Amino acid sequence: MKKKTISRRNFVKESSLITGGVLIAPSMMMASPISKKENVLKLAVIGCGGRGTGATAQALKADHNVKLVAMSDAFKDRLDKAYTSLSKIFDSSKIDVPASRQFVGFGSYKKAIDEADVVILTTPPGFRPQHFEYAIAQGKHVFMEKPVATDVVGIKKVLKAAKAAKEKKLNVVVGLQRRYQKSYLAAYEKIKNGDIGKIVSGQVYWNSAGVWVRPRQEDWSEMQYQMRNWYYFNWLCGDHILEQHIHNIDVANWFIGEIPISAQGMGGRQVRTGKDHGEIFDHHFVEFEYPGGAVVSSQCRHQHGCFTKVAEHFQGTHGISSTKGKVHATLNSLDGNTIYDHNGENDPSPYQIEHDHLFQAIRNQRDYINNAEYGANSTMSAILGRMATYSGKQITWEQAMNSNYQIVPDEDSLSWDSLPPTICDDSGNYPIPTPGKTNFIIS
Repeated sequence: MKKKTISRRNFVKESSLITGGVLIAPSMMMASPISKKENVLKLAVIGCGGRGTGATAQALKADHNVKLVAMSDAFKDRLDKAYTSLSKIFDSSKIDVPASRQFVGFGSYKKAIDEADVVILTTPPGFRPQHFEYAIAQGKHVFMEKPVATDVVGIKKVLKAAKAAKEKKLNVVVGLQRRYQKSYLAAYEKIKNGDIGKIVSGQVYWNSAGVWVRPRQEDWSEMQYQMRNWYYFNWLCGDHILEQHIHNIDVANWFIGEIPISAQGMGGRQVRTGKDHGEIFDHHFVEFEYPGGAVVSSQCRHQHGCFTKVAEHFQGTHGISSTKGKVHATLNSLDGNTIYDHNGENDPSPYQIEHDHLFQAIRNQRDYINNAEYGANSTMSAILGRMATYSGKQITWEQAMNSNYQIVPDEDSLSWDSLPPTICDDSGNYPIPTPGKTNFIIS
């Protein structure tokens, strides 16, 4: 697989600059001061696709005095579409984004972030570490979608920025919305209180029919094609085990209270095999082992006409728990008696709640939120699973985190004429990972 990599020497050098301490201007040491509740909070969105548009709408509803002042996207048509959609919902008291604050192209994120107090990061996830790092360096509060990276070097960058955010008292919310969902919170509290005993095993699922494909246009460069079809390229998306299934893996980490120590599994491309499906698999199965002895089986699939399920089940020494979607959270004893049954038909949207909590924390300047560490750990768990299915090997957390595995180039070096990290052959086929042959450099 043709990938751009970073040498271990350069990675160690760059890491030491961060961990050793870089001189930071005093104005960037803390969050921007917001002394009065009625002060306008200026908002910027980086990545204006469907999720960026939705997250921006939720942010604008979360606080009575927040205003969208800047937008950034690689593509002008996506920015224009998002601006038009939001303008139909909100008036000028909420949206003030003249052409001079509509930024387009690679590297445009910096200009938008500089305009704001709060930023929404919703580009393809490969760019997330670089955007998050810059936002925190500039003293901005952040909402960023999951996953927060697609490679190990990106994870390390996010963890360092998360530490800086904590020191600066910046609020960070990650779009793993189940952690803000009433049914999941209720189940978690019951599990934490010991109602089903110690979790010893579990099964987590994201089995569905798959997502969109955007046909290649003759006038697109290879970079434009991959950016339009970002879901099918690992440097941008990380495969669906990361982009979607991270939700269920995150629930396992959360409920168990640990992160995996190793993963082994299998996967491949059996149904979704066309040139327009890039380099990712259409099914993964992983066994995650946790420090306390629990083993969690993880399934995700993108295949039409098959069994579908998005849910989590855990078995404890005294009972079992099941969580699914917005409504369902049940706990039962081992003899079948109901311990708890949550009916969430009328529960508020967790997508809105996470923004409500972010802006409340910004306003009160006291109860700071920082989801970045668990967001990074759950992202890394899914990356570990992908590494295991692609290679067919058992890979430990320590091995992966000690590696220099990097597949994402610096965004500021990219243009529409740049070659992406993975390129197709003369027939238009991309190199596909092969278990037993594909290896990862483990140091």
